[in-house]
Amino acid sequence: MEQTKENKMGTMPVNKLLITMSLPMMISMLVQALYNVVDSIFVSRINENALTAVSLAFPIQTLMIAVAGGTCVGINAVLSKALGEKEQEKAEGAAGSGIVLMAVSYLLFLLVGLFATRAFYLSQTDDTQIVQYGVEYLSVACCCSFGLFAQFVFERLLQSTGRTFYIMITQGTGAIINIILDPIFIFGLFGFPKMGVTGAAVATVTGQIIAGTLAFFINLRKNEDIHLSIKKLRPDWEIVGLIYKIGVPSMIMQAIGSVMTYGMNRILISFTSTATAVFGVYFKLQSFIFMPVFGLNNGLVPILAYNYGAGRRDRFVQALKCGIYYAVGIMAVGVALFQSVPHILLGFFEASEEMLSIGVPALRTISLCFLMAGFSIVCGTSFQALGNAVYSMIISIARQLVVLLPSAYLLSLAGNVDYVWWSFPIAELVSLGMTVFFLIRTNRKVIRHIGENIQEMPGQT
Repeated sequence: MEQTKENKMGTMPVNKLLITMSLPMMISMLVQALYNVVDSIFVSRINENALTAVSLAFPIQTLMIAVAGGTCVGINAVLSKALGEKEQEKAEGAAGSGIVLMAVSYLLFLLVGLFATRAFYLSQTDDTQIVQYGVEYLSVACCCSFGLFAQFVFERLLQSTGRTFYIMITQGTGAIINIILDPIFIFGLFGFPKMGVTGAAVATVTGQIIAGTLAFFINLRKNEDIHLSIKKLRPDWEIVGLIYKIGVPSMIMQAIGSVMTYGMNRILISFTSTATAVFGVYFKLQSFIFMPVFGLNNGLVPILAYNYGAGRRDRFVQALKCGIYYAVGIMAVGVALFQSVPHILLGFFEASEEMLSIGVPALRTISLCFLMAGFSIVCGTSFQALGNAVYSMIISIARQLVVLLPSAYLLSLAGNVDYVWWSFPIAELVSLGMTVFFLIRTNRKVIRHIGENIQEMPGQT
């Protein structure tokens, strides 16, 4: 049978495999980072309050991505490991169950978009214009988020089976459509109505819907490892348990980022709304650095999970080392940019003198943690691939809730917003120490024993 043929994740030279799997993902995520930035660049042309409103929406958008991304981490790990173990039925069960879980997730955020957006903004600011802009933007983003959830799950099915080239096509298509539609919908070009910040949201969800639809059809036509059908779109509760055992820690880890962003917005807006806008701009800019690393990770996860399932310790370790080298190298480029030309980067967002005075030291200070973050991100990926995503969750909780937010609050008491940015390097240093500790523990208990018992279940540490 064709299913018994060895997947390239078990045969191709590791460095070449990682580049082959990751490069399309990195390119597509760079394009995604571009359209995230373009969104804010166009919105900043309306006024600074519009930019602030979009920035304040980030916690809910992060939460959506956390739910979608965390669930897909579980789908990825279960599906790739099942393929490595030649368990075709389990692999397809993971795909079908995952699609159902993503549909349920969308319904939850539909309710948020219908009933919770105004309360969410009023909890952060009483500026009437910012609240109005924000409700317009976030309502559309949540109510039409079915495109985002479809894009996540169908792209991850391609990723899990090693077909990352197609993800570059789907993400690139969605991003390009968004970039083209942004100015048309925001400013009312070519006969379209002028929609302002609502137009930015409409352009984004349109790109996501088209990308998700395209990914679905590519799976039907090109994914020979997974066969989708209506009768398989039902939850297998045992597989759902495995998906969430691995995915929930990742989901919580990413959701913590939403809590952190919300808390930082509350701290920064006590100084000025401009400080909040700077924080939002920082997240847009840093995505150019972090997105390629996340793309690298997306290519790395199935390689690690597959070779763990196949009992190939040598390939697992080599892939992990390569991932660390590439991630730290990418982060080094980010440090160089943020340290040398922060004023130019902020200038893309129509930065006022006040924004420059706050933003330049912010970018330079926060970027000091990039190299440490690169190492920690890749190691966290290895924990997830081994089924020990709880380690990544513990590190993330410690970094963002136990260290970063309290540090930011205490530093804010000095009355100088420049001090607040130092909470990021402080938190990342703590994260690095914990990552090294868990990596040593994981190596001793799991990695060095890969291949001794290839039926070993994840999480037995």
